Amino acid sequence: MPTFRNPVLPGCYPDPSVCRVGADFYLVTSSFAYYPGIPLFHSRDLVEWRQLTHVLNRPGQLPLEGLDVSDGVWAPTIRHHDGTFYVVSTLARNRQGALTFIVTAQDPAGPWSDPIPLEAEGIDPSLFFDDDGRCWLTACRDAVEDGPGELWMRELDLERLKLVGPTHVLWRGAVRGAWVEAPHLYRRDGVYYLIAAEGGTGSNHSVTAARSDVVTGPYATDPRSPLLTHRHRSPDEPIQNVGHVDLVETPDDETWAVALGVRPIDGTHTLGREVFLVPVTWGAHGPVFAPESGRVRLSERLPSIASGRPGDDSAIVRRTSFDEPALGLEWNSLRGPVGNRIRPSAVGKGIDIDLAPEPLSSTGVPAFIARRQQHVRFRAQTRISFAAEHPSEEAGLAVFQNQDHHATLALTVDGGGRAQAVLTVRDAGTSTRVASVPVTAGNALFAVEGDEAGYTFRLSDDDGWISLATIGRSFFSTERAGGFVGVYLGLYGTSNDRASQGRARVHWFDYQPHSDGTG
Repeated sequence: MPTFRNPVLPGCYPDPSVCRVGADFYLVTSSFAYYPGIPLFHSRDLVEWRQLTHVLNRPGQLPLEGLDVSDGVWAPTIRHHDGTFYVVSTLARNRQGALTFIVTAQDPAGPWSDPIPLEAEGIDPSLFFDDDGRCWLTACRDAVEDGPGELWMRELDLERLKLVGPTHVLWRGAVRGAWVEAPHLYRRDGVYYLIAAEGGTGSNHSVTAARSDVVTGPYATDPRSPLLTHRHRSPDEPIQNVGHVDLVETPDDETWAVALGVRPIDGTHTLGREVFLVPVTWGAHGPVFAPESGRVRLSERLPSIASGRPGDDSAIVRRTSFDEPALGLEWNSLRGPVGNRIRPSAVGKGIDIDLAPEPLSSTGVPAFIARRQQHVRFRAQTRISFAAEHPSEEAGLAVFQNQDHHATLALTVDGGGRAQAVLTVRDAGTSTRVASVPVTAGNALFAVEGDEAGYTFRLSDDDGWISLATIGRSFFSTERAGGFVGVYLGLYGTSNDRASQGRARVHWFDYQPHSDGTG
């Protein structure tokens, strides 16, 4: 039987939502404080995904400055109705929903509208288009009574894109005392199925459900809940934290779910929450997830609409030569555009990075671009030209978890003006110099290699590669750093709160996956 390998989107792509239009599938995920926001993908078989655009890709659409990396844009939902695509999402501050908004487009590749605020509490908004043409927004919020959280609903006026009518409290979850979130509503054979997540997005994450004969409820708990979870499985289970699903039907009437999960090693994960594809069937009581195994598997049967065996890493961009006017869609900055500081080089191929006063430890918009780490075993390599004039100036390679938890290998100078490469680790807001090596002024070849044990930082000189230090893999894990994101690998330049005219040149950047049993 032909199979594919999960996850279908490796790396930090949490909270997936999917819809189908004809033979085409479209998927979006959370983007947090990274810019552009809300990556949008297209597929014809649910297995091979190609990014089309970012939904939020214009300056000023949704200000993110001042936010922690794990705040920002949370849990979007994508739907299509009567020729229009809709995405609803939440802007979070201090780990709480601050703004619910909706954007629309006629073409999923864009342009998308500017965000329109909705009068909606909480987080994780979703849309449901009923057979009578009415549209309903569901979301989760703090419970008014009897429980920590509740799912609620209100009608969305599609002409005015405004919530109207009364608020209906739908359900407070299947697990008493656990926060209920991530609601999505479906109708099948006249029954409304409310699918949600409970137990938090960590090891107790799970899929639960309720049903009703009326869209506004009341909803009765599916007694089979949780319908999908790995909370009860061994710590050695390769996929953990499974939940936050969205369902979609294929043209030949199969049902599949996209779900988030993580792939921990010795209890910690660095790649973030990834997108897994799970088969679903329907029984007398509702959806049955992973009916053949009862769990999310690394190797799963292909959807019937898929042809052949897909390649493992066909969509991975390995070398970035920076010879195009715009960065590829795999690249992000933090909290806003950086085109005023990072642009095609004026002296040849590559990019120029004008040093920004904002360091990576700030909550501003540093001169920083990065791409997701998508494999446990990998090698990232870059060539950088930079002549610092002050010890506060630095430019180089970053392994970034969040503003308080990252490592950098950079060109700078010491107090005597001598060029050096410096490896610095920032942990819980404190920066520590781990290693420094004299270098030829103005030029360096940097690399970082990752595996199950750690991240080894190297530089090349006339005698070949020098290993500076290895930082344990768990240091960069979500369990150690907190938050909701995975590791990004990137390039940066900063003058660390000083005015500077410094400029670095990046000639190219390589990301090379290495074959391993963890993807």
